Amino acid sequence: MNGRVLRRLTPDALPPSRRDPVDSETLQSAARIVDDVRLRGEPALREHAERLGDRAPGEPLVLRRDAMYAALESLPEAARAVLVRTADRIRHFAEAQRASLAPLEVGLPGGACGHSIAPVDRAGCYAPGGRFPLPSSVLMTAVTARAAGVREVWVASPRPATVTLAAAAVAGADGVLAVGGAQAIAALAYGAAVPAVDVIVGPGNRWVTAAKQLVSGRVGIDMLAGPSELVVLADESAQPATVAADLLAQAEHDPDALAVLVTTSETLASGVEEELEKQLAALPTAETAGQSIRNSFAVVCDTLEEACRVCDRMAPEHLEVMTRDPDVAAARLHHYGALFLGPGSAEVLGDYGAGPNHVLPTGSSARFSGGLSVFHFLRIRTWMRLSDPTAERVLDDAIMLARMEGLEGHARSAERRLEASAQSGEKGSREDGRTGEWY
Repeated sequence: MNGRVLRRLTPDALPPSRRDPVDSETLQSAARIVDDVRLRGEPALREHAERLGDRAPGEPLVLRRDAMYAALESLPEAARAVLVRTADRIRHFAEAQRASLAPLEVGLPGGACGHSIAPVDRAGCYAPGGRFPLPSSVLMTAVTARAAGVREVWVASPRPATVTLAAAAVAGADGVLAVGGAQAIAALAYGAAVPAVDVIVGPGNRWVTAAKQLVSGRVGIDMLAGPSELVVLADESAQPATVAADLLAQAEHDPDALAVLVTTSETLASGVEEELEKQLAALPTAETAGQSIRNSFAVVCDTLEEACRVCDRMAPEHLEVMTRDPDVAAARLHHYGALFLGPGSAEVLGDYGAGPNHVLPTGSSARFSGGLSVFHFLRIRTWMRLSDPTAERVLDDAIMLARMEGLEGHARSAERRLEASAQSGEKGSREDGRTGEWY
């Protein structure tokens, strides 16, 4: 390759990392597809699926459990074992997350309040099927939904490969909608060929992201994810070959993927440059990875503190830390989707099911959101029981606040409780006087 493989930027010259998750043109085009499926249902879904090459005329839109389990049985034993082991690790982590959240009850003047936890009834899990089949995304989404206690789980994936169907079987999905793009998201949201779901999760291209934005509010969604991102924070102790391999692993996802090196060592940056050229020359996905690398960059900082500030400004989806003491750096880092500490903690292990989920926020949205988890499938529902609403002036305060806001109906609703309480007290006194007993 001619010229510098990885652009060099100063800390002050970082491009803005916050961006709209989808462009307006895609959003408008996706809206037409979503509205068509919403209004016409399955016939519209089939038309778009056939027009875009997801399904051939006459092919079923939905593949049931028998097809999923047939796909699983057709795999070599070693491939089946990998899917099962990966699902077990994802499930173990997700169930531990679920166990960290418990019902709550606290005392309240005159009674008690609290919350209960319940899963949604039905979830839709999207798995991309473009350049490569992604059974890992099926496991990450559907296994997590099941661990949360979701009763019914549907997977959507365009032109699902055998291994995708097999992963859906291992995850315990109820079926696979063999359609992708905006039309699949609309089908899940409004109910076309499959039942309407309550939550839609999973990564996808810009059409999927646009459709998720459009149906958000009708259903819950996990996030609006853009192209994938990796930042490697490294000092002179890191191995250039390992850093370069990790950057290329990210870069081969998509030409728009971002693979960034932030380092305190000019020597390391130069070594990574050499390794990128060498490894790209032997990489089967070099065409895609090379485009991504040319759109990415390296930042050389004077100190670790400055390097951590640069990482926080980017708030990347994935953040690897390859420094002499990763824990020191971790204590100074605040914004990331997932953190990978030390040279052994490769981001690719997060992608492929070491435990934590690989569906993560991009485009700096890690500043306000986290990755997919069981919590996306759970509802925290509060409750209140007041046997004595007059305790500690709760009713008096509600009446006054209502009138401060000009909502007289609210005030009178609260006053009814005062009247009822007073009447109850009078009746109790008469009864007590009659029996000679006080309670």
